[in-house]
Amino acid sequence: MVIPIIGLSILLVLTSTSPFSLDSNTGCNSHDWDCSLHLPLWVSETEKAAIEDRLEGWTKDLETSGADIVILASCLKKPLRPLWISQKTVIWINEVPDYDSWDFTPIILVSASSTSGVTQHRTTSEFSWNYIPGAGDDEESWARGLSPNLFWNHAYDLISTGPDVCNQKVADIVEKDRVYRARRGQDAPQITVKPSISERSPCLDPDLSNITISPSDEECGIFWLGSTNLALGSSQIAAERSSNIDCVLNCDQWPISVHHQEAEAYLHLPIVSSKMDRFSLFNNLPSAVNFAKSNLTKGRTLLICCHDGEDISVCVCLAILISLFNDEGSFDDGKSFSETGITKCEMRRRLVYVCKFAIKARPSRGNLKQVFSFLNSEVAEV
Repeated sequence: MVIPIIGLSILLVLTSTSPFSLDSNTGCNSHDWDCSLHLPLWVSETEKAAIEDRLEGWTKDLETSGADIVILASCLKKPLRPLWISQKTVIWINEVPDYDSWDFTPIILVSASSTSGVTQHRTTSEFSWNYIPGAGDDEESWARGLSPNLFWNHAYDLISTGPDVCNQKVADIVEKDRVYRARRGQDAPQITVKPSISERSPCLDPDLSNITISPSDEECGIFWLGSTNLALGSSQIAAERSSNIDCVLNCDQWPISVHHQEAEAYLHLPIVSSKMDRFSLFNNLPSAVNFAKSNLTKGRTLLICCHDGEDISVCVCLAILISLFNDEGSFDDGKSFSETGITKCEMRRRLVYVCKFAIKARPSRGNLKQVFSFLNSEVAEV
């Protein structure tokens, strides 16, 4: 239910923003948009009413989060509305209306849960579902090693293959990418996938003779957070391109070779995922913040890196940003934090700020919880 709530909250914010209420291209007034809550048929009226009661609060949270509503308002021509597709959804392509004729912008939601023919007594709907916990979040359990970048680079190929050979196509793509990275000395673990019962065909070794190298594959980049002197990136990028950066905080499990001669300019904290250790990030954050403080005080630039530059390093950077910077993004040695403390709303707002610059950021909930716990413990000590 998260995406329908987010979509409607966005609409409510946009329709209350008067400068953007009229679309100059279509003449459509956003105040005339359908801003009612659209949920799937299997959601009970009681649950729907409970969601509607909290919408106003969620909308206010969005308004104060720091998200760039102006850019969204300038490109959204129709209201957002979610559509659900399950494993048993039947779609007749020739009966799908032309997109331009729709009076809303669809958000297609694909459910990983399986339908059940038995009606559950706790629902008033004829529909019921066998929910697969975490199926939408834990992509390592179902994505077969396919990362978001790999998917979008090969999206049309994957779709055109059809369901019968889709898994084999994914295996070929993942293996070619693994070999490509291994040949360049990058981290390239072997992906092991447990075959499902429905897979009848034997797994074939992929043809690696025609590996194509795309320049964009090498451009994962270093992302600077405004004028804070903080940057985010992967450990591979840190090892290759940190010569013009004063300090490196490596949060990968493995050490890297950097160009800095001074011991105080490099710190390795082997932090693991919250799924492997629920307190790994929490236990290392004091050292991370102290290292950042000692170097930022001297006006040095700091690159924070982890395996992919998307999760652990983002959470470490968030803790440093909240602990040592004020609301305007200026380094104040922790003065603002010691005076105001931290709330979930404020932490969410700072995370939005980080994500504006680090466009690949995907911090996990488990790591964000550790950051919040660490910040609260710091406030208690002050």
